[in-house]
Amino acid sequence: MKKSENYQLLYKQAQSLLQDEHDLIANMSNISALLYNGLKDVSYAGFYRYQKQELILGPFQGPVACMHITLGKGVCGVAAKTRKTQIVPDVHQFSGHIACDANTNSEIVIPVLKNNNLIAVLDLDSNSFSRFDQVDADYLSQIAALILN
Repeated sequence: MKKSENYQLLYKQAQSLLQDEHDLIANMSNISALLYNGLKDVSYAGFYRYQKQELILGPFQGPVACMHITLGKGVCGVAAKTRKTQIVPDVHQFSGHIACDANTNSEIVIPVLKNNNLIAVLDLDSNSFSRFDQVDADYLSQIAALILN
């Protein structure tokens, strides 16, 4: 199955999972599980919630994670501060990278915005280099937005 076909299926599954559910934590939990189990070569999938001017660990799948991230620090913090998706082919080359899991080699972080306000970031890691690309960014942005319905 092509990457885009897999994402189209995941999007439909996400829509079904979240239909008529408005609890943010429940929605984050199911999306994290769906992505972690539905994407190849992903070692972590989860959300950091934006609260009190920092990112706080939210629902996730994978190894233990950092619990608090300052805006502008690490890939998640940069995505939150700039409100722009970050695709990092080699986290070891990313200035200020936070190594929550030493096995992580690439990462993508998607800001989740509602009315231009930061709600959270969706963070996916891989033990492979260059795992994520613009196709991932496009589909993950669409899927992440579903948690706000």
